[in-house]
Amino acid sequence: MLGFTRYVSRTGPAKATFVGGLRKQRERRSGFNPHGQLVKALKADIAFRTGGSYLGGVVDVVKDRWKPLYGALQTGARTYLTSLGDPEQVNLAQTRDAIATVGPLAVKINPHFGLRYDDGRREAVRIHFDEEPPSPEAATAMLHLMARHMDQILPNAEPVLVDLRRGVAHRIDRSARPGDVESWLAGEAAAFTAMWAATGSPAA
Repeated sequence: MLGFTRYVSRTGPAKATFVGGLRKQRERRSGFNPHGQLVKALKADIAFRTGGSYLGGVVDVVKDRWKPLYGALQTGARTYLTSLGDPEQVNLAQTRDAIATVGPLAVKINPHFGLRYDDGRREAVRIHFDEEPPSPEAATAMLHLMARHMDQILPNAEPVLVDLRRGVAHRIDRSARPGDVESWLAGEAAAFTAMWAATGSPAA
């Protein structure tokens, strides 16, 4: 999902350049996730209602090369944590991954965690870590794909995309027509698949 939603944010020749780079990355089997410990810390603060103490401590335990990244994300993560409201009223919820078929493309949908509020609300949360905010196209694609498969991910939950550097939560635009979004995504997926095939490797 991350690769596809980053793809739809690009225009013109940048799309083909991105697909070529993604293919090379897959062939090298690279793509280490440097954010894993930060996500664990955020989830721990939610689960144990510790008000950001895990987020505060994780910067000290990661490797030196990741300290600037974690430092840049820490303030926004605390802002997001505070935005959840009374810690006693929110708990983690188990989410499941799903596979979406978008035109000719199979896209794995993998939220970072789920939330369950005491008032009955549920949220499936995907985190955006990049330096730049998520583009409207990326946010629309990600939230729509999550919403479409929410029965598998976390039944009756709302999809949420959290821009962690800024601590801002994005939710689905209810004014958008799902059919229009589906048509747009199908076209983007067809172009992605064609570009991937042109590089000599099957899409994955």
